[in-house]
Amino acid sequence: MSTDENTTTATATTAGETVAAMASTATRYAVAPGYRVNVRSGPSTQYPVVRSLPLGATVAIACQKYGEWITGPYGTTKIWDNIAPGEYVSDAYVRTGSDGLVAPRCA
Repeated sequence: MSTDENTTTATATTAGETVAAMASTATRYAVAPGYRVNVRSGPSTQYPVVRSLPLGATVAIACQKYGEWITGPYGTTKIWDNIAPGEYVSDAYVRTGSDGLVAPRCA
């Protein structure tokens, strides 16, 4: 493995570890009661579902980004919450207590 490959691997691992560490210490927010929310690979229903959250789930929001408008139990919004690398849920299903951003914008 070249030095460049080692650097890229180390950077990717560090970035993944940073997101994981942020998520583990971040505030957790409740998902709307009675909903099994789809987790998607991007901020739109056009992205594939990667998993579904169980009833009563809570999520830590690493960052947020704007995407497709969604209407849910907490209103209509175009904010999507990044809950893990490559995993997004609409903020319309997460009780953040705010109509705006509660976490940094995703890069």
